Amino acid sequence: MIRVDRLSLAIHGTPILRDVSLSIPKGQIFGLVGESGSGKSMTALSLMQLLPAGAKATGHALLDDTDLLTRTEAQMCGLRGNDLGMIFQEPMTALNPVQTIGDQVAETLLIHGESSRAAARKIARDRLDRVGLQHVAMDRYPHELSGGQRQRVCIAAAVALSPRLLIADEPTTALDVTTQAQILDLLRDLVARDGMSLLLITHDLAVVANMADHVAVMQRGEIVEQGPTADVLRLQRHPYTRGLFAASAHQPDRVTTPRPDVLLSVENVIRTYPGPRTGFTRAAPIAAVDDVSFQLHKGESLGLVGESGCGKSTLTRAILGLDPIQSGAISAFGHPVTPQMPNTVRAGIQVVFQDPYGSFNPRWRVEKLVAEPFHLLPERPRDARDRVADALAAVGLSADDMHKYPHEFSGGQRQRIAIARALITHPRILVLDEAVSALDVSIRAQILDLLADLQNRLHLSYLFISHDLTVVRSITDRVLVMQAGKIVEQGETEQVFTAPAHPYTQSLLAAAPSLDTIMERSDATLV
Repeated sequence: MIRVDRLSLAIHGTPILRDVSLSIPKGQIFGLVGESGSGKSMTALSLMQLLPAGAKATGHALLDDTDLLTRTEAQMCGLRGNDLGMIFQEPMTALNPVQTIGDQVAETLLIHGESSRAAARKIARDRLDRVGLQHVAMDRYPHELSGGQRQRVCIAAAVALSPRLLIADEPTTALDVTTQAQILDLLRDLVARDGMSLLLITHDLAVVANMADHVAVMQRGEIVEQGPTADVLRLQRHPYTRGLFAASAHQPDRVTTPRPDVLLSVENVIRTYPGPRTGFTRAAPIAAVDDVSFQLHKGESLGLVGESGCGKSTLTRAILGLDPIQSGAISAFGHPVTPQMPNTVRAGIQVVFQDPYGSFNPRWRVEKLVAEPFHLLPERPRDARDRVADALAAVGLSADDMHKYPHEFSGGQRQRIAIARALITHPRILVLDEAVSALDVSIRAQILDLLADLQNRLHLSYLFISHDLTVVRSITDRVLVMQAGKIVEQGETEQVFTAPAHPYTQSLLAAAPSLDTIMERSDATLV
């Protein structure tokens, strides 16, 4: 149904794609994998004719006998939505924040003149029901929904007119494992029910191995290997493909040396939010963190896992002294942790966020970014510049990088800068909030190696918050499982992963796709 033949793309003369060729039969799922910057998204945007200014595409992209690359913008507007649909990685940026979800799904139908407003809203309700949002009213706004629900709205809008090809660009990257499993099951059902084709773009090899009939591997704008998924999993003919699979299963070289010293103590912490108001009455408070207790020891790596909305972020903000708690106590290095705690205590607990670019001032050079936490110290060190250079060297960058801006670095390099900034005050505890979830597998392996090396050399303690259970298993000594504000299971990481006791932990592990399990199943099928 879709055939791409020698597609090449240059932006302002810089080559981006080189002779990309692939075919997507009707009713099949085609996986496109590769590192960030390999050209996956640009391939999808070429098919949709949504390329940036200065882009020039050559070759052919045939939808039956229609060459998409030769269509005018007016002609493409007739094809988008009708024949081609696209789901983007971040639903909150793809949805209109001031328009209800019902209007946004109906909008596609109205623009294409397929029905009246009343009929369009009826179809929109049907599409929202089909993606599992039967209980959500159409007059809700995007900010009132969870991440998984917002992604479902995007899918409903994309399939409103039953397109023949649906392009999903990293549709589950920011979702927890159970929500990810639900979204992938939904996409699989839509393909089977409607007979549409799906181009699934992802850097998660386990996801594409579990979903796709056919897979292509991209490197630097070229497809270096493609074929039936089982063949690519088994043969891995190209060195780059073998490198991706090795990085996906990478285990950092950790020397586990936790000590008995307790650096962080959380005791019976309760954090509530006001309940929703109905008329003149307000519902009972909602307990986001409900009687949570644990300790973090010197040199220990402690994992915190759970679905979105379970209370991980609220607990993290309390541990960082950003939010007050209603009951219980948090202490670090023997001092109470509160929003009013002295900067000397705050300097000992630093944080690395999921999106380093979002946590940087884009107008500041790296030197100023890394030196920013110096305001927590009694006075700015006289050797501040040298300490910035040392921090950059510790994360594998050079002193020359101090003069650059964040946009001049790759995603993995920006995360290294974020870690350097966290290290600049010589903290004893690092809070890593989804610090590697947005990175592709090879960069993720490098950052995990870096974290393991820093912990071995500096005896740091990590609180590692993540929805990626494979990463948690490889980098932590103990793990806490959180559900609805409570810690429902905790223990040594291997013990919890190999013999989970709580049904919720069992469901989390069952929902997480395992590349090793899929490859073993593939080998058994071939035998």
